[in-house]
Amino acid sequence: MAGNIALVFGGSRGIGAACVRALAADGFEVAYTYVNDAGETPAGAKAYRADIGDPAQVAETFAAVERDFGARPTVVVANAGINVPPAPMAQFSPEDFRRLVEVNIVGAFNILAEAARKVQDHGAIIALTTSLVRHAAPGIGPYSATKAAVECLVRSMAKELAPRGVRVNAVAPGPVDTDLFRAGKNAEAVSRSAAMSPFNRVGKPEEIGAVVAFLASDKASWVHGQVIQPNGGLI
Repeated sequence: MAGNIALVFGGSRGIGAACVRALAADGFEVAYTYVNDAGETPAGAKAYRADIGDPAQVAETFAAVERDFGARPTVVVANAGINVPPAPMAQFSPEDFRRLVEVNIVGAFNILAEAARKVQDHGAIIALTTSLVRHAAPGIGPYSATKAAVECLVRSMAKELAPRGVRVNAVAPGPVDTDLFRAGKNAEAVSRSAAMSPFNRVGKPEEIGAVVAFLASDKASWVHGQVIQPNGGLI
């Protein structure tokens, strides 16, 4: 895959950083975005600050990548997103729900819409969602709903971009051991998440990055319009 360019939105930590490393290891030139901290930038990669809620900033990121790397991205990964503390619907904060919608739906729309315009023909677009779309649990309905919306966008885009040879898929992990996952959880809560898998553990970011890298590669040439669920048997 030498000479191909991957652009990862939300690539400074956790799953996004694992995607950056996996794609770089597969020979991609990698660009990624961050909000506050670029994290550790791998050799040869380039980081761009971008607010995905602003379509102009998303478009400028694509333009900057084309200027800096000499071509439009071959692969776009829409990983940037947020979560908020879980709560039953009766107590869920309208402000928290609006934040989820603005980042996880509107922000994802901005990325995917620009990717549909700018990704190279015969490239790939990959969006990160969650297995919780299909594994209902108390307190996470609003978060899961925003990720379900992204899966709807992916399925439609797969039909729209097929004439250009662009593959569009989603990756829907189960619980993954990241700083975001552990925020606000005690050891008991982490154990409950681990018990959701018959392997009795949570996933590792590298395990998700490997799936994203596979979908970005020619090995996934016949995988299109799918939601891949690396979740250790959760569902």
